[in-house]
Amino acid sequence: MNTHIFYKYQGAGNDFIVFDNRNGAFDANNADLVRRLCDRRFGIGGDGLMLLQQVEGYDFEMVYFNADGREGSMCGNGGRCIVAFAQDLGIIGSETDFLAVDGVHHARMHDTVGWISLKMVDVSEIREEGDAYLLNTGSPHYVKQVVGLDTYPVVEAGRHIRYSNPFSKEGINVNFVEAEGDGYYVRTYERGVEDETLACGTGATAVALAMAKLNKVEGQVETPIRVAGGRLNIRFTKTADRFTEVFLEGPAEFVFKGEITW
Repeated sequence: MNTHIFYKYQGAGNDFIVFDNRNGAFDANNADLVRRLCDRRFGIGGDGLMLLQQVEGYDFEMVYFNADGREGSMCGNGGRCIVAFAQDLGIIGSETDFLAVDGVHHARMHDTVGWISLKMVDVSEIREEGDAYLLNTGSPHYVKQVVGLDTYPVVEAGRHIRYSNPFSKEGINVNFVEAEGDGYYVRTYERGVEDETLACGTGATAVALAMAKLNKVEGQVETPIRVAGGRLNIRFTKTADRFTEVFLEGPAEFVFKGEITW
């Protein structure tokens, strides 16, 4: 058994275990280990686990795992957190280009402490599914407007949609949204965690784009999003049905550092 150093970061309440894996010591194929480390009672606890790895041509590579132990699709809050981690390690300065599962991402640290802008993928397809919207912002999302979101049964309703056809095989993240001021209040049921999380970055992004389509908004758009764990901001440019220059902005904070043996 060996002792390993880990770090804990959170972005708007979405929390992650992070390892500096530039030496390749963490076995990325050990799903059981990832699952045990993410367990909130028997492990460190986290919505997910990330590895920072070396990759040619970029500052680093982000490898993301869901709490269920399986390698996941893009995580926006995780992306901001691993950028903060990379800066804390001295790997990057105020800007970076890194590689993730959905491609290259650019990020910039703001003067406001802990506030990071993360460039997301362009989106050109948003499908209507009854009264909901389906789109992929690095992860697949289902977006539905509801009334009385504070008391809405997010876990029960989200789980039903996530496991329903045609989503049951791969799963989908389910976002419930309610208009609030000049932005939106969002609660998300995340696949892989199989529960509601305090925030979902790709989900907040999906909501902002879906609502722009619904409201036929064009040009440069800025959409504030409130989640249970804090506030996020989504910026993008919309022309016809294409969304470009999509940025997820929000906090990313170091929580603690520790050692664990396995």
